Amino acid sequence: MIASAWHVYLVRCAGGSLYTGIATDVERRFAEHDRGAKGAKYLRGKGPLELVFQREVGARALALRVESRIKRMPKARKEALIRGTSGFESLLADD
Repeated sequence: MIASAWHVYLVRCAGGSLYTGIATDVERRFAEHDRGAKGAKYLRGKGPLELVFQREVGARALALRVESRIKRMPKARKEALIRGTSGFESLLADD
């Protein structure tokens, strides 16, 4: 069995806050968030939600590292990442 590639994604809440997550199927995961059933507790009641960024990163371990790095970024840098003006590739580098 071939494992699916992992992706990192960002969701914008109605109030403008950003949620970062990882998934192998971003569309399915976003739909879960949007329905509120199996989505993250943080996103409940904060809709409408908008998927604003997603990138394939490969292995789950790398996706977890990239997710952690994005979560530590200031919001302005996350917005630059969404606009494509901040280098995503630097998040993939080994420490």
